[in-house]
Amino acid sequence: MNQKAEQKQKSREAILASAAALLRGRGIKASSVMDVMKGAGLTVGGFYGHFESKEHLFTETIQSTASTMWNRLLASAKGESPRERVLNVVERYLSRQHRDHPETGCPMPSVAPEVAREGEPYRGALETELSHYVRSLADLLGSDAEHRQQALGLIALMYGALSLSRAVSGTPLSDELLRAARKLSERALGPEAP
Repeated sequence: MNQKAEQKQKSREAILASAAALLRGRGIKASSVMDVMKGAGLTVGGFYGHFESKEHLFTETIQSTASTMWNRLLASAKGESPRERVLNVVERYLSRQHRDHPETGCPMPSVAPEVAREGEPYRGALETELSHYVRSLADLLGSDAEHRQQALGLIALMYGALSLSRAVSGTPLSDELLRAARKLSERALGPEAP
């Protein structure tokens, strides 16, 4: 890769990182191209050399941010059995650390309500990533129809519990929500197979 191509790639990565921070913190609508470029340390004029539109940028940002976070979470899952590894994923997703640091965590709680209002192209990006979440979690369990149903339920539980816990952060109910969702996940997966 020549120096010009390398610089263009670095600029693109800086734009995506800035967009990801704004996406998690403000959402799509409240984040302008000017804000994204300022956060990347670049001028607004350079934006269209990387992306066709704000929609294109945030569609790609939703996908890359969600995918990176989820793949990192799955790759570091600990445990001897599939059940233990899935519970480790659930435990870390529903942790105080994840709740208290949305700027580095899953973007779903920040973007899902807005995507529901805005529709396409964001809906397609979110659907693609959620499908990946379900497929990869089901594969960790065993990848049949029953495991897909368990994965769907666990992801819905994880998203809901994290979202509610963040909404009431700083209250005893916030920690309670995280603990209850982790316990319910254990019961949903049933006992460890002999």
